[in-house]
Amino acid sequence: MYCQFYGLKERPFSITADPSFFFLSRRHQEALSHLVYGVKERKGIIVITGEIGTGKTTLCRFFLKHLQDDVRTAFILNPNFSDIELLEAIVRDFGIRPKQKSRFSFIWELNRFLIRRSAFGNNVVLIIDEAQNLEAAQLEQVRLLSNLETEKDKLIQIILVGQPELNAKLELPSLRQLRQRIAVKYHVTQLAREEIQEYIMHRLKTAGANGRVHFTDEAITLISDSSAGIPRMINIICDRALLAGFNAETNTIDQALVKKSLQELQ
Repeated sequence: MYCQFYGLKERPFSITADPSFFFLSRRHQEALSHLVYGVKERKGIIVITGEIGTGKTTLCRFFLKHLQDDVRTAFILNPNFSDIELLEAIVRDFGIRPKQKSRFSFIWELNRFLIRRSAFGNNVVLIIDEAQNLEAAQLEQVRLLSNLETEKDKLIQIILVGQPELNAKLELPSLRQLRQRIAVKYHVTQLAREEIQEYIMHRLKTAGANGRVHFTDEAITLISDSSAGIPRMINIICDRALLAGFNAETNTIDQALVKKSLQELQ
């Protein structure tokens, strides 16, 4: 709605997980380094956690986009499946088409796929987002997939991504074997206050603003205080503030416009 007014090629503060807008804050850079290390060194199971809206899914999409061609991937976005449906979703996302819909068939075909990939020197990565929604039995099933290995390497690298509740679930006594197999773990936190202005400018620049939109220092301070540094909340507030600026026919987003936007959101 406001893109033409500001000369933007797209909305800069959409809440979709678009990797082209990924902002490498200090914590996101560290999380990305953990992912790269875990996959490159074939560590097996990697766990990434963070509060709602801290950019975990965007991080995963950015990571996937920059993997080398010799890495095959599957990305399960919301694992609200039964045990057998989860297995089917995994194998199908890898492009495997089992002849039978049974647990044995899914595991058999996945194992054959992994062995073929390994023979070609390829790596295989499975990412399960919103993993806090997995039941204990499903997490145990994930552990069993991590058992697929050669004498030297894990055949599949499994990345579990979820909210902090995932950590609590992993502490269940029934999942102690899975816990012992987690080789890399990282918790993503909100943006630091000094990073928020840079984050806003980064997204505006990516959307093609070219300096045509200006957030005042007071406006950014208010956005920082109101969002608690959560990227999704920053996006929601900034998107509404741009709409308010469009209605006011101004390219300067000041504190008053942000206040108005916050009142409307509340």
